[in-house]
Amino acid sequence: MKEKFTILKSTAVPLAIENIDTDQIIPARFLKATTREGFGENLFRDWRFQSDNTPITEFVLNNKTFGGKILVAGKNFGCGSSREHAAWAIADYGFRVVVSSFFADIFKNNALNNGILPVVISDADLSSLLKKIETNPALEITVDLPTQIISAGGWSASFDINPYKKDCLMNGYDDIDYLISLNDVIRNFDKASSASA
Repeated sequence: MKEKFTILKSTAVPLAIENIDTDQIIPARFLKATTREGFGENLFRDWRFQSDNTPITEFVLNNKTFGGKILVAGKNFGCGSSREHAAWAIADYGFRVVVSSFFADIFKNNALNNGILPVVISDADLSSLLKKIETNPALEITVDLPTQIISAGGWSASFDINPYKKDCLMNGYDDIDYLISLNDVIRNFDKASSASA
């Protein structure tokens, strides 16, 4: 079981770049491991570090002004290949939420399957939120999964989520945990079916 997700209050990291693909999120040369641990250190590796491993100071993840469990990114986040490692890297780095105005479908599903909530808001709302964070890095953002509302400093927006994936996140389930949670329902159905046969 994963950590349950209900309401998250956190500051955020603004990454106002559009069309961020999975190779930028986690470069292919780091895909050798088969477990989920350790990918966070190479999240956005080629944007965070020079080839000699010197940090690129102007990249937002190297800027100590910003931090938190929420990544607010530009439109079309997670495009490119279907590598699940991109979601692993984001989760391992410590992000629980990624906000954008559009996610590639495969990345969105990989994120949900790995306990990350992808929050889709309008282009206008995304622009407003990015400006708020850049103006006030200490801004606390509330992501309320039960009500499906994200809010900060008088601003708010609603977001959609698949009801099944919402249930899984709120209970810390993966697909197998969810099936196990239905064990009594399945057994009762089986008993009722056998009795009526």
